[in-house]
Amino acid sequence: MSDDPLYVGVDWTDGSWLAVAFGPRRLDHARVFDGIGDCWLHYEERAERLPVDVPVGLVASGPPERPPERLARSVLGPQADTVLAAPVREATRKRRLPAATRVNERKTGRQLSERAFAAAGAIAAVDELLQELTEARDVVAEAHPEVCFRAFAGETLDEPKWTAAGYAERMRVLAEYDGDAPPTVQTVAEATAGREVRVRDVLDAVALAYTARPGSAELRTLPPSPETDATALPMCFYYRAAEPLEPDTDGED
Repeated sequence: MSDDPLYVGVDWTDGSWLAVAFGPRRLDHARVFDGIGDCWLHYEERAERLPVDVPVGLVASGPPERPPERLARSVLGPQADTVLAAPVREATRKRRLPAATRVNERKTGRQLSERAFAAAGAIAAVDELLQELTEARDVVAEAHPEVCFRAFAGETLDEPKWTAAGYAERMRVLAEYDGDAPPTVQTVAEATAGREVRVRDVLDAVALAYTARPGSAELRTLPPSPETDATALPMCFYYRAAEPLEPDTDGED
């Protein structure tokens, strides 16, 4: 087994965790895990960076959106609605939507959406991992796939990722970033055979892995100077770009 470092992008998808691991020069492998704990145990010895697509850094109360969520909406243009407001920490531990939304509304003034509640278990799992294993904090970070695609593209994307046009648009973005991206996506898709992993989740995981892997563009955070939650976890989205992302101003006077 090689001792080379790995740069791993992890996408949560309906109960599974798709990991795409790059070595220093090329794709190493892809694998689907049943839990983020299993994923961490597999990579803890070699992972240099492991971005996940669920919130890291949760608030106890306050504004209904964290700073990275507000900023991401401003840079994503047509894809702004892909950004979900993270539940407060207490709400992620609730098993039923009515209880979770009551907690969230009491703490932030906003009810919890069904989409956000659907991810609450995954959010809590990552949060518990980082609370229990502090060494994971130097490796595991948050990244939003649409922010990663926006950064690679250098412009906002027009089509939703669940459409055929959206798939083609994102494949083009990845191929322009790295000429090896098309066969990489194909290899990752083949590695998910027998598991319920959607094509768009494959693209998201590959985008996260490219963000993790060192490249010519700089690794940045949104916001540039992140705030931390009460447990000292940073609240930010990682992305890789030559220049910092700026708010989308199309259509403004």
